[in-house]
Amino acid sequence: HSVASDSALAQLARHGTPQTEILVEVNIAREPGKSGISPDELDAFMERCPCRVVGLMTMPPLASEPEASRPWFALLRELAQARGLTQLSMGTTQDFAVAVEEGATIVRIGTRLFR
Repeated sequence: HSVASDSALAQLARHGTPQTEILVEVNIAREPGKSGISPDELDAFMERCPCRVVGLMTMPPLASEPEASRPWFALLRELAQARGLTQLSMGTTQDFAVAVEEGATIVRIGTRLFR
């Protein structure tokens, strides 16, 4: 449900419409090897996007305690608010409660469904 590369933007330019709503995946902690746009590249990436950006998505660094994700979720919320974006996809089974407290509108709780 998110876009994180120029190749994905090219596909959207060919197959999407200006009304297609997307979320941009942000590599909020700038982790090597993890997909997502650097926070520093976000504005330029959004300008290149041929569709309607409605929100941001992130996967914070893996942590043993859910509270460790809070600063990353707060930072993503601040990035979204500064750009007038309303959708925030953040939080998984482990840390979704913290994500919701920080403004998540979409959470991914897959493994909890199978317990």
